[in-house]
Amino acid sequence: MTIILASQSASRRALLEAAGVPFEAMSPGVDEEAAKEALRADGLDARALADALAELKALRVSRRVPGALVLGCDQTLSVEDGTMIDKAVDRADAERILRLLSGRVHHLHSAAVMALNGEPVWRHVERVRMTVRPLSEDFIRTYLDGDWDECRWCVGCYRIEGPGAQLFAKVEGSQFAIQGLPLLPLLDFLRVRGVLAA
Repeated sequence: MTIILASQSASRRALLEAAGVPFEAMSPGVDEEAAKEALRADGLDARALADALAELKALRVSRRVPGALVLGCDQTLSVEDGTMIDKAVDRADAERILRLLSGRVHHLHSAAVMALNGEPVWRHVERVRMTVRPLSEDFIRTYLDGDWDECRWCVGCYRIEGPGAQLFAKVEGSQFAIQGLPLLPLLDFLRVRGVLAA
């Protein structure tokens, strides 16, 4: 059975490739900012928002490609008081976000939804608890100078698989989920469906 990743995310593609999952990638063509605004207006929290966005992407592609298993993914970040953080709009906003996260705990919610023939058939949301060490102004500037071209596309302005690891004092949860895909539950689903060997 064909598996389609409804995303152009390099990190998600790399995770699936490394795990030996055969797939094709296709852009879902979703205006994420508009979708987020609409869903937030419905009062969704960070976990529910990640799940809803992942489903939206999966269904958008699934309706175009009947018979394929389509994987939609999304990730949201919330600090402990429930405030959600989006991707930085520019370098100054990235500095603001890193100051906000400095010395605090936040949660990443990594959602995956699999759709078939325009209907969701599986979903999983994984939460990771992330403790950012206190960050100096010098560190924030130096870090963004070195990794801005890559981390600007990441919620929270970090890549855990790159220099972003230096932000953290403690991480509780799966590194796969931090990179944007709850991989182990997904692999289990694919084995149950007979797509991967058991």
